[in-house]
Amino acid sequence: MTIKDQFVAYINNLQDTICPGLEKIDGKARFMEDMWLRPEGGGGRTRVIADGNVFEKGGVSTSVVSGALPPAMQLAFNVPESRFFAAGLSLVIHPLNPYVPTIHANWRMFELYDLEDKRLDCWFGGGSDLTPYYIFEEDARHFHGTLKTAMDTFGPHIYAECKKHCDEYFVNKHRGDEMRGIGGVFYDYLRPADEADELRHLQFQKINGNAFLDAYRPIVEKRKDTPYTAKEVEWQEIRRGRYVEFNLVHDRGTLFGLKTNGRTESILMSLPPRARWYYDYKPEAGSKEEEMMQYYKPKDWIL
Repeated sequence: MTIKDQFVAYINNLQDTICPGLEKIDGKARFMEDMWLRPEGGGGRTRVIADGNVFEKGGVSTSVVSGALPPAMQLAFNVPESRFFAAGLSLVIHPLNPYVPTIHANWRMFELYDLEDKRLDCWFGGGSDLTPYYIFEEDARHFHGTLKTAMDTFGPHIYAECKKHCDEYFVNKHRGDEMRGIGGVFYDYLRPADEADELRHLQFQKINGNAFLDAYRPIVEKRKDTPYTAKEVEWQEIRRGRYVEFNLVHDRGTLFGLKTNGRTESILMSLPPRARWYYDYKPEAGSKEEEMMQYYKPKDWIL
């Protein structure tokens, strides 16, 4: 079995692990599955959860697509007429309770071929990042610490590099370098040097994907029953607005999916069900919301 085939099998199995894990936490809602085909080649399996006890909206989707690389992407990659293969799992979970963080993660593989089907390039990417609306520092340390422990098996420097990349990527630069959340890990364009290195990259994807539930589940279970009021919900929706801004303006995965005629419903599943935008909004001085703004910037969570 090729590395490509192994990766596709892995993301499908990971989806089958994460979805029941989240359903167990929610206790009410179940994932709806939507199988879809892409006319140009490939398709995917989108699973969406909504209106639960814990999760207001979320999606865990796999896709395996291929075909001619669109002209816009040829220009972006600076390559001539080519063919591509892209596979990945992407998830976003928006909880109901403002004290439970939103989470995003994805793990993907990309290959580029010439018109004779000779492979020209291959890379891996992915990561996980957390977007809390109210901070609990022990939760942030748990999330980052779990990811670091997983990555440390590949080298003590890996986590720090991927955290820095995450801090620099998930940023609304049009908002004065305001981070979307409190980061996590992110990596992209990891190109294997040879077949053995390609297998190593596959294992790296697996240790990151396998760490997801361990990183997120304890936080949800700890905070899901925290009392909250309409004020906290309003703040949650304001911050969700920032989430939408990043996904539609800056996120490379969203733009790639839309430009390659991906399935729009699956691509935009990352958007929350409700969000707010106020003109020139500023949190009340001395409030928990104003304090939270100090956390939307790079911070070392590993003590």
